[in-house]
Amino acid sequence: MRARGFTLIELLLSILLLGMLIAGAWAGITTATKAARSGESLIDRTNRVRVAQEFIRRQIRNALAVPYPVDKSTGETRTFEGDADVMRFVAPMPGYLSRGGAYLQTLELRPARGGGRELVFAHELLNGYDPDKHRDAERDPVVLIEGIRSARFEYRGLDETGKLGEWEEEWDEPGTQPVLVRMKFDMDERSRYIWPEIVVPVLANSANAGFYDPFYGSITPGGG
Repeated sequence: MRARGFTLIELLLSILLLGMLIAGAWAGITTATKAARSGESLIDRTNRVRVAQEFIRRQIRNALAVPYPVDKSTGETRTFEGDADVMRFVAPMPGYLSRGGAYLQTLELRPARGGGRELVFAHELLNGYDPDKHRDAERDPVVLIEGIRSARFEYRGLDETGKLGEWEEEWDEPGTQPVLVRMKFDMDERSRYIWPEIVVPVLANSANAGFYDPFYGSITPGGG
């Protein structure tokens, strides 16, 4: 009995089915690859925000009540400067970034090249700091986070009665530090960063006034 071969229609149908199977498999592989990349991107963004927040909290929390010169001609000094866009204070640096000693540190909200704003950190040794001379920072300023639509720093100190005052967008009290610092960021949706409001106690001040209780959101006495 003669063996029957495939007809042209059967061959075409077989090729069509094979093409559909390959297309389906390729679509599945592409979807899985995109999901993996999206997951990795989310992890990277989350880690970057976490590291930046932990670093900022640590530096502000450990701000020292150490004066630094702001005007050499008048001899004016400060222990903390702050407005809505810039804050400056003295604090130690982490060991892996430090050569020892105290550092004058600056957190600044700057316009970003691609639009929006970015949070930049700079530091330099306090020893030998001269406000009247242009000095390059020990390291280039570091962009901690970008993709910010709007943001501001706020400060809270104690009033005349020793109670917490109102939040202010400027700290202009020579020789003193705020008790609390707050950072309010509105992130650009395109950045896909999630940045909650941050409130950080300045321990050099909080130790005298009490300590910041994050549960009650207030200073309670006896925190020394």
